[in-house]
Amino acid sequence: MKSFICRNKVRKINRAVKIRIYPNAEQRVQIEKTIGCSRFIYNCMLADKMEHYKKEKKMLRNTPASYKKEYPWLKEVDSLALANVQMHLESAFHKFFREPSAGFPRFKSKKSSRKSYTTNVVNGNIFLEGKYLKLPKMTAVRMKLHRPISEKWKLKSVTVSREPSGKYFASLAESFDAVCVEDLNLKGMAGGLHLGKGVHDNGYGLFLSMLEYKLEERGKYLIKADRYFASSKICSVCGKKKEELSLSDRIYYCECGNRMDRDANAAVNIMNEGKRIFAECA
Repeated sequence: MKSFICRNKVRKINRAVKIRIYPNAEQRVQIEKTIGCSRFIYNCMLADKMEHYKKEKKMLRNTPASYKKEYPWLKEVDSLALANVQMHLESAFHKFFREPSAGFPRFKSKKSSRKSYTTNVVNGNIFLEGKYLKLPKMTAVRMKLHRPISEKWKLKSVTVSREPSGKYFASLAESFDAVCVEDLNLKGMAGGLHLGKGVHDNGYGLFLSMLEYKLEERGKYLIKADRYFASSKICSVCGKKKEELSLSDRIYYCECGNRMDRDANAAVNIMNEGKRIFAECA
């Protein structure tokens, strides 16, 4: 089978550190309760949106707070974790309306192999102290850092997860974690560059779909830079754009003195473009 490897210009926006945490019995109960409530509120909101649309032909603007009177036990878990559920559901609908082929939002199952919830730092409710991580609605959880974290680190969000093995982890994000990719015109590449079936065999489109699914599962975002964004021609240092750049030019040279690999230069430009897009949508 022929294979064609696209230039994989993918960059993460900001940093995240995944650490192992060791919750005690009481903390495990609270984590599992939060995961369960997050799944419950997601399914409730999705069901109500579907029912409302059938009757009114417009989207229901429901929030997690509107369910707490009927289900008071929702007050026992972190409210920011539930707020993130609302964001993920709305993101799933936006994706569906933008790209129907992505599929309608699905209900979450208890049988999912990976279980998690995401919460945000507000007024110092989450912090690291020695060998412990303080999370909302529970006492400090024992953790293990595999490498030291800089004093300049500004924690913004935490995703707590339980893997199929039963181990617990916390992903500490310096900011809302996102992956920015170039929205390649695969059909144009297959025809214009005479690469034919090799482009489609590469499965780049399927890779992006799986990547977006996994990012949403972890409360992250996939950002696509416009296919007409001149990532290869722009200098990542001074911002000057070359008028001509041949495919055979593998090293990028600029009058400002910048000299770097063509793909590395393009990747930095895509990362910066992703940051710009993310800031506008935030």
